[in-house]
Formats: sequence, structure tokens, C-alpha cells
Amino acid sequence: MNIEIKKSTKPVNYKKAINLLEERVQNLTINNEKELIWFLEHRSIFTAGTSYKEKEIVEKSIKILKTNRGGKITWHGPGQIICYLVIDLNKRKKDIRKFISAIEKSIINTLKELNINSFNDRKNIGIWTNHNNEIKKIAAIGIRVKKWVAFHGFSLNYSNSLDEYKKIIPCGISDKGIININKIKKVSKSEILRKLEKNLLNYLDY
Repeated sequence: MNIEIKKSTKPVNYKKAINLLEERVQNLTINNEKELIWFLEHRSIFTAGTSYKEKEIVEKSIKILKTNRGGKITWHGPGQIICYLVIDLNKRKKDIRKFISAIEKSIINTLKELNINSFNDRKNIGIWTNHNNEIKKIAAIGIRVKKWVAFHGFSLNYSNSLDEYKKIIPCGISDKGIININKIKKVSKSEILRKLEKNLLNYLDY
């Protein structure tokens, strides 16, 4: 696999990040540029995917940035690991479900290595964990595919504020909560990133 691993230490502007992704998709298609796994954080921002509904905005005063990724409304901000991907499905099976499954397994296995049990849910996309007998979301996934190149990616909560989610109905799901890794156990960001990178390279090799 010819994948570049990129890690940004300072917060990256959301629009700038998406422009870079779009550029990478185009270059990969035309010039056979490397695929990409990019770990970063954003400053606080609410983004809406292509299937969001106005009623999912609880606090009407917040600003929402509309995007071309799949999914509904979510929040990104400090303490949340964003992983953007640019992966060529022409070089793998042209199967979007299989690609999403590879992402899900990468996150689930990473959490398992941190002794946190989690699972996917076909009805409610993302990764979930049972904490104190409550099912809560710990990672969100949003993908777009152009000419069989998959991009955008996922966010994994590790130490972020959970209050921002009260301003929206995150991912359109109102009956389940949100959690981060540090509410379950204290883990360093570097350890999470190390395990995530290993698992992504493993599961994307298909």
C-alpha cells in the first residue's frame, strides 16, 4: 500500500482541511498520488452532512457549516481525534460497505486494545460503547465517494467537552448519549494514535 501518514499537531481550519482533501482526491485520480491517512484536530465547529434536517438543531443560534459528506449534524473540536482518509477503492474491492467496515474494525480494535469494549450498529452508523448500562456513541463516521475514491473519515472522542452536543441532535439520534475515552479511562492521545494507525494500515490492506 502506498499511503502517506500525516499528523497535524496544531488545530487545522475545517474548510482548509476539506479543500486539501478534495485536492488530494483529484491528484490521486489524475496523477496517481499517494493515498492518505491524516490525523488532526479542529477548533470548535458544527458541520452538517447531506442528510441533516433543520429540526436536529436544538440551539438555533449556533452556526452550522454545510458539507458534502454523508451523514447528519455533528460537532468537532479540541480533544477529539479527526482521521481524514483518501483511499482508492479502485485498488481494492469497489465496495463502500466493506470500506466502512474496515474503518469500524480499526476503531473497535483500537478501543479493545485500550480495554474498552465497543461495537458498530447497522441502523445507527458510528461506534458505540456500553458505559454504566447506557449505550453511548464514542466515534462518528462520515464518508463521501467520488470515482471510487473514498474520502472524509471519522472522529473519535478522547477528551473533548460533551456539552456542545446538547446544542444539536448529534447524527440525528436523540435517544442515546455521547461519551469520550477519558470518561471511561485515562489514556494518552499518542497511545491512541499509535494504535489507530496500526489498525487502519492493517484493515485497509484488503
